[in-house]
Amino acid sequence: MNKRAGFLARLKQYPLLYNLICIAAIILVMAVVAHLVMQLGTRHGSRCTVPDFAGIRLDEAQRLAEKHDLKLHINDSLFVPAYEGGIVLDQLPEGGVEVKPGRTVYITINSFREKMVPVPYVAGRSLRQAKNMLEIAGLEIAELVYRPDIATNYVLEEFCKGQPVTAETRMESEMGSGVTLYVGVEENNIGTIVPQLVGFALQEAKGRLWELGLNVGKVDFDEGINLLNQKKARVYAQIPVAEYTIALGSRVDLKLTLDEKKIAEQVALAEKLAKEAAEERMRREQEQADSLAALGLTPAATAPAVQTPEKNKSNNDSGFFD
Repeated sequence: MNKRAGFLARLKQYPLLYNLICIAAIILVMAVVAHLVMQLGTRHGSRCTVPDFAGIRLDEAQRLAEKHDLKLHINDSLFVPAYEGGIVLDQLPEGGVEVKPGRTVYITINSFREKMVPVPYVAGRSLRQAKNMLEIAGLEIAELVYRPDIATNYVLEEFCKGQPVTAETRMESEMGSGVTLYVGVEENNIGTIVPQLVGFALQEAKGRLWELGLNVGKVDFDEGINLLNQKKARVYAQIPVAEYTIALGSRVDLKLTLDEKKIAEQVALAEKLAKEAAEERMRREQEQADSLAALGLTPAATAPAVQTPEKNKSNNDSGFFD
C-alpha cells in the first residue's frame, strides 16, 4: 500500500504525465463498459432459428413468433383463392434461417377477399399516361386494340369488364385486373420495334410492351413457379426477338424461369438474335431507300415493310410455345 502511495506521490510530481495516465485509464474503463453494454443489448452470440410460417393462420404464426422471441410484421397481402383468408403465404427471412432474438420477420398474408379499386378514366390521354394511371390505381392493360385515327397512341375509348368507362363512370374492379384500351393509329404507320425483355420480371416486361403499343401474348412459366414466387421469375425467351419491327397491337410471347443460370445463358443469345434482327432491319430500310431514290420518290411516300418474325425465327425458338 505504501509503495502504491509512494508511486502516486512521485507521479503527481509530473502533472502532465499524471493527467495523461488518468485520461487513458478513464477511456479504457469507458470502452470496457460500452463493450459490455453492447454485448448485453445485442445479445451477442445468441441465435434462434426462424420457423416456417407459410401455410398457418396469422394468430398461430404470432404465437409461434413469440415462442421463438421474434416479431411479426405484415408487409403485404395477396388474394389467392386456393388458400383461406389470413393464412401466411410468404416470409422474409425464410424459415430455417438463423437470426438474433428480437428480429422482425416480414410476412405476406392471404386476403379474405380481393381488394377493389376505382377504375380511372384514361380516354383522351397518351398511351404512356394511361398506362401509368392504371398502374398507380393497381390495374393493368388487358389488351390494346388499334383503330385508324390521326392521334397515334392516344386512347380513344376504355372498357372494363366489357362495360365502357366514361368521365362520369364510377366503377370498381379487382386489384390487378385488366382494362381494354382502344387506341388510335395513323394510316401507313410503320409500327414499332420489339424491345429487349430477356432478364426482366414479368411486370416490367409488360410495362415495356404496353408503352410501345404492343400486347402481351402467351406467358409460359417454368415448372415450380407459382403466385407466391412469380415476382422473382425473369424472362429468358421472347417471340418475336428484340429489334424486329412489328405492327402496333401485335403480341409478344414470353417465357419465364427462376433459374439464374438459364437466364444468364439466354441473355447472351437474346443479344445475338437482337443484333441480327437489327442488321436485317437496317438492310431492308436501306434497300427500300435505294429503290425509292431510283424512282425519284421520297421515303415518306410509302411505309417500310413490317418484318415478319415467323419467317425469320431462329431455330432455337422453334416450337417454343407449342
